[in-house]
Amino acid sequence: TSLSVKDIPVVVQDLDKTPMSRRYLETVSSSLSFKLSALPTNLSPERVLAQNQARAALIIPPQFESDLRRGQNVEVQWLIDGTDANTANVMRGKAAAITQAFTAQIQPATIHPAIKPLIRYWFNPGREDLKYFGPGVLAFGLAMFPPLLAALALSREGELKTILQVYVSSITAFEYLLGKVIAYTLVAWAEWIAGMFVLFVIFGLSLAGDPTPLLVTTFFYLLCTTCFGTMIGAAIPNQAAAIQAAQLGGFLTSFLLSGYLFPVTNIPQPLRFLSNLVPMRYYLEVIRDAFLRGGGWPAIWYAPIALCLLGAFFFWRAWSVMKDMQVKA
Repeated sequence: TSLSVKDIPVVVQDLDKTPMSRRYLETVSSSLSFKLSALPTNLSPERVLAQNQARAALIIPPQFESDLRRGQNVEVQWLIDGTDANTANVMRGKAAAITQAFTAQIQPATIHPAIKPLIRYWFNPGREDLKYFGPGVLAFGLAMFPPLLAALALSREGELKTILQVYVSSITAFEYLLGKVIAYTLVAWAEWIAGMFVLFVIFGLSLAGDPTPLLVTTFFYLLCTTCFGTMIGAAIPNQAAAIQAAQLGGFLTSFLLSGYLFPVTNIPQPLRFLSNLVPMRYYLEVIRDAFLRGGGWPAIWYAPIALCLLGAFFFWRAWSVMKDMQVKA
């Protein structure tokens, strides 16, 4: 993984469509920092950014080539997603450097730049890191503590052999696990409410749009992380080993593979596939969208579905382990 950025998705609206504008786009594309894709003129670049389909938009104005040949300065517009301040600053620097290099190629003797990048930041104009990392810290905490508590609860009963009373009772494995999941999901909701209180009241953050996607996705995220903990606790009847497994699965993978610290696109391809199995990856996109973009359902519709599927898989694995043990008992 790397903190540098590459292959940043950028949508392009070339309103000039001349050899000079295509040459400029080829220069931008050859830098390997940006991955360009054309955007029809009837679509709004701002809407594409809000739906998280691109990280920046490049708009080349009409009369681009003719104005340059007349010796006039031309402004090309860069709309940059400012949610991640670090990436936004890198994109700004690369856009300015590429434009300057292109200007030097076409007019090497010009004192003033013939092409000036007009850069605007969307969603986080002040490039405040708190708006980006604050919600991320909350998502990270919820990836650690709910599964840890659930794993400890089940592993303690296995270690003390009190789970045998459940095996010989009339309670099914499904009912037992469901009770554990509900109990520790309620605890996780209390943690989420406390975390949101800190973000709103102490740090002064606010939601950027409809809170419904955040609330719905939070419901599935907390269920998913709690089910992950029950899966660990059911499979490992030892508290020390369960803690290590929960830390490895909840802390390490969430820290490295969720996009919390490194952009997901910078993760090596073999590990990038594993990031699809990390619940925090999906919730991180939703909570950052809620506080910064406000794109709503069109931007994050897939996240609650993925969390629901992951949670169902974790619960099924825990149920399978407990059902087999109950039969043996």
